[in-house]
Amino acid sequence: MAMANLLTESQQLEALKAGDHAMFNFFYEKYSLQLYRRLLNMVQVDVIAEELLQELFTKVWERREQLDPLQSFKAYLYRIAERLVYDHYRRLTREAKLERDFVLVSTELYNPIEESIHIKEGRRLVQQALDHLPKQQRRVFTLCKLEGRSYEEVSKLLGISTASINTHISRASKAVRKFILKNRGLASGLLCAYAIMEVIQ
Repeated sequence: MAMANLLTESQQLEALKAGDHAMFNFFYEKYSLQLYRRLLNMVQVDVIAEELLQELFTKVWERREQLDPLQSFKAYLYRIAERLVYDHYRRLTREAKLERDFVLVSTELYNPIEESIHIKEGRRLVQQALDHLPKQQRRVFTLCKLEGRSYEEVSKLLGISTASINTHISRASKAVRKFILKNRGLASGLLCAYAIMEVIQ
């Protein structure tokens, strides 16, 4: 984006703040690699670093109207990155506790016949959860997670950006997990959630 290079950073941020997609892409190209390296250094897993990078830029786009053009954008990005890493490790702590609870529950409840029942029940609950999602969110989740299509393919099919797809997937996954645990008891809810975890990761 040659024109962007002729602008000051504050002018670039004003354009991003106004919803300029090209400027968003400009900043993504400018900062994504160094942010990825920073995230990778902190989490030590490339897949997680990539997911956090996508979440970071999703937040930037969603909160673009809150940008202060007079403040350093690079410093702003790094603050978001650090917060995401903090939240990531806090989530791991919660999930470790959930896994311990699951082991205790599954030890008490598991048998081979019930396993298939929980899987079927989990799938049924996923479908019910999807029925409660907004139409576009449901379509994106179904295409990406259930049909296995790439973000780029879905982007072209639906005419939306990959950043928007990432946002839809994140929100839909959280909603599905919440629905499952809300509509089951703790024990069977945990079993169903783990039975379908590979689908909604």
